Amino acid sequence: MVITVKSASHVFIRTLSWLILASASAMFSVNASQAPVKTHGQLSVQQGKIVDQKNEVVSLAGPSLFWSTKDKEGEPFYHPKTVQTVAHDWNATIIRAAMSAQGEGSYLTHPVRLRQKVESVIEAAIAENIYVIVDWHSHHAEDNIEQAIDFFEKIASKYHQYPNIIYEIYNEPLNNTDWSTVIKPYAEQVIKAIRAIDNNNLIIVGTQTWSQDVDKAAQDPILGFDNIVYSLHFYAGTHKDDLRVKAKKALDAGLALFVSEWGTVNANGDGDIAKESTQQWLSFMKENSLSHCSWSITNKDEGSAMLKPTTTKLGSWQDDELTANGIYLKNIIKNWYKPVH
Repeated sequence: MVITVKSASHVFIRTLSWLILASASAMFSVNASQAPVKTHGQLSVQQGKIVDQKNEVVSLAGPSLFWSTKDKEGEPFYHPKTVQTVAHDWNATIIRAAMSAQGEGSYLTHPVRLRQKVESVIEAAIAENIYVIVDWHSHHAEDNIEQAIDFFEKIASKYHQYPNIIYEIYNEPLNNTDWSTVIKPYAEQVIKAIRAIDNNNLIIVGTQTWSQDVDKAAQDPILGFDNIVYSLHFYAGTHKDDLRVKAKKALDAGLALFVSEWGTVNANGDGDIAKESTQQWLSFMKENSLSHCSWSITNKDEGSAMLKPTTTKLGSWQDDELTANGIYLKNIIKNWYKPVH
């Protein structure tokens, strides 16, 4: 009788183990089938739109990390746990690594440390099958063109074979940084260096006035290179119809746009969620199939932060560890992507 009980126990345990493994396998299969890079593969630009390997228009959504400045609020979240969380819990299809590239504590003063931080995000994104923007986060990139070229050559040499990679070569030029005489020549040099290594992956070019004057870029676009897109940035509390008019002019002129940074609050990164304006922007991005990354994953005490100041965990956050903005943006990201089966 004892032997019979023991045998039944073994059967139960083995059955339970099989069910757990089968369940895990099924979960993995579902996640894999929805993985955006597996689904869409190599991205390119066709007729002013970002399209996938099947030439179908793609609209990606995910969060942007905060400035990666050494020992500041954003740096700890350049971590695989953060990437895993937004990929699995938020259904993000892309994440943006906004690598600090100006001032003390940036790539200019700590290149090895900051490149390693960015590479940890890249490798986690590759592992999670999501896209990743590698951003030279500066307002004065033309002052450090040699460092920018060296950085992007290193990244391209290491990761050019992965369709996950998107290069953003200039975050936000200032309003007095002229497109045609400063930004465009800078961009052409950096693009040339990247294209000597990586012929395919998207390159995002920042535009004048904190990446808002996309209409100026449309009048004088970069020629001679494929798969170039232009960044459009907005903060819903500050930017309204006037900026959408500029964006529509650029789109109508055939420019491919990527909203690589946007916020629900004011342009200074603070304030409350401007819900009506945000909804207008979301409709505009949907209508024009624009991909976007929202600002930002940090626990800094400001309106645009997605994490509460008390949240120090690097991932697997519960809603009570997110700010109101974090919960709002998480829901937008989570419901944006519709996988192709």
